[in-house]
Amino acid sequence: MMVAVEVMTGSLFHVNVEEDNAKVADLKRAIAAQQKLPFDRMILLLGDGCCISDDDDDLTLDECGIHDNGSRIYLFFTPIDDGSSDDFIFTWWEAF
Repeated sequence: MMVAVEVMTGSLFHVNVEEDNAKVADLKRAIAAQQKLPFDRMILLLGDGCCISDDDDDLTLDECGIHDNGSRIYLFFTPIDDGSSDDFIFTWWEAF
């Protein structure tokens, strides 16, 4: 199964998952191996906005609605837990 994956930096690549009944964890491992990315920090978002959580790793790709040559996955990462207590604060101000 060939799946298009877009990292939110704008790069797009295709990953092939060999098994017919491949699971979400298999897709994550294939992405990690091909792109040298951290498997344990991946967050996958389907093109329809559905988020695939870590609890879904044992679901088949078909059960998640991921199909051969027709699905696009958006790839995000959880933040690195570096032990710091720094938080990002976003503010909104009105233009005068």
